[in-house]
Amino acid sequence: MACMSCSSILSFNNCSPLLSSRTRRVRLMAAPTIKAEAMTIEKSGIKIVRNPPESKLTDLGVRSWPKWGCPPSKFPWTYSAKETCYLLEGKVKVYPDGIEEPIEIGAGDLVVFPKGMSCTWDVSVGVDKHYNFE
Repeated sequence: MACMSCSSILSFNNCSPLLSSRTRRVRLMAAPTIKAEAMTIEKSGIKIVRNPPESKLTDLGVRSWPKWGCPPSKFPWTYSAKETCYLLEGKVKVYPDGIEEPIEIGAGDLVVFPKGMSCTWDVSVGVDKHYNFE
């Protein structure tokens, strides 16, 4: 890491005397912020966009969709319409009927469930999500 004042690499010994020792420590401990790229996965008819850009959420109007939540639980569900949802919180394993391998979704995922899909939701961390049925 370079000092912001003098570009010294991994050493603040030669930093400007105007920087306090606390400022030097904070700068040394600060890590760069790295945002993960969006990644799209499709499994068993479920489409998952991990870390969608805010612009995509805005284009879809996600923040104006109704919200739904539930505590940790396990329950069957059948989609009578296509559902698109954005998980604000939670962790879920979705078991589509006839498929042994679960699909894992969680906070930050934009998920599309196809109309007619029957599955079991296994919620391990309480869910808070925006949703839209088409």
